[in-house]
Amino acid sequence: MKQRIIPAIMSGGAGTRLWPASTEARPKQFHALNGPHSLFAETVTRVTGETPSFSFAPPIVLANTAHAALVREHLAQAGATASAIVLEPAPRNTAAVGAIAAAIAMETDPDALVLLLPADHVITDRAAFLDAIAQAAPVAKDRIVTFGITPDRPETGYGYIKSGEGLAPGVFAIASFREKPNLQTAQSYLDAGGYAWNAGIFLFHPRVMLQEFEASADIRDRALEALAGATRADGEIRIGADAFARVPSQPLDIAVMEKTKRAAVAPCDIGWADIGSWSEIWRLAPKDAGGNALQGPIVARDAHNTLLHADGVTLAVQGVSDLVIVATKDAVIVLPRESAQDVKELREAALKKN
Repeated sequence: MKQRIIPAIMSGGAGTRLWPASTEARPKQFHALNGPHSLFAETVTRVTGETPSFSFAPPIVLANTAHAALVREHLAQAGATASAIVLEPAPRNTAAVGAIAAAIAMETDPDALVLLLPADHVITDRAAFLDAIAQAAPVAKDRIVTFGITPDRPETGYGYIKSGEGLAPGVFAIASFREKPNLQTAQSYLDAGGYAWNAGIFLFHPRVMLQEFEASADIRDRALEALAGATRADGEIRIGADAFARVPSQPLDIAVMEKTKRAAVAPCDIGWADIGSWSEIWRLAPKDAGGNALQGPIVARDAHNTLLHADGVTLAVQGVSDLVIVATKDAVIVLPRESAQDVKELREAALKKN
């Protein structure tokens, strides 16, 4: 009998570094930033269907209450129906989400595994991703497996995981978690081998996850109290604001993974990217002859190595190089590509003007 896997898709990110395209009303996972479909729809499609060793169940979607209509719209785009849509009144980080997803999975199918993953990541090699899941699934019956991305450059924007002893083909115990390093340290990780980027994707049996929350029992218990008091109707689970506000906000890595002795890592090369900046979109996108990434109605003359993104307007440029230029009906930003991480602060300054 095939192993059943319930995808639990986390869709709570705000994507402020991709402003002005990504907004609170329509954050980045609901935009087509790496192809013809939204990141959310691509994620749903990625975890649909079956392989020789496992089958995906309809997903659990965990999202902000304000995005209920967007979730249903983009599920429809992917030709999918969720087993449950959990609507949160405010962000409480990934530990609360992990506990709630595990509890709902136990209600749905106590023999299934849960694949907890963000809605806004890019994975270009789906076959390699499915292979990694298949390798990790036997270990995930007794451990919480996180998928580590084999690094191809000394990246300073991600945390790292050091692999320990082998547990099964392609799966290792976790020797240590490492915070985002400086460039020299990141290069040393690359040179040494045995290190992977922390992608924030987890495979686990829900009972194991809830047990390993014992070190952060307050988060689990308050999250489950909020779930117990939620309103359920038409496939939606609406969590009350007061109850959810009492849940401590902490990442799953800190609340559980760095404390449990039942953690494991499955390093993989799956064409993964966390689209956290416009420069990352430029890096991933197809380029024209001048090295420009063009998205939307664009006129580009004598332009080089520039990201040009237009949404709802026509963008025309001439004589520019190494820039990020994004134009929407609400705002326009222009800044050096190497400063793309500063968009969050630029957004805050612009919003104060309004």
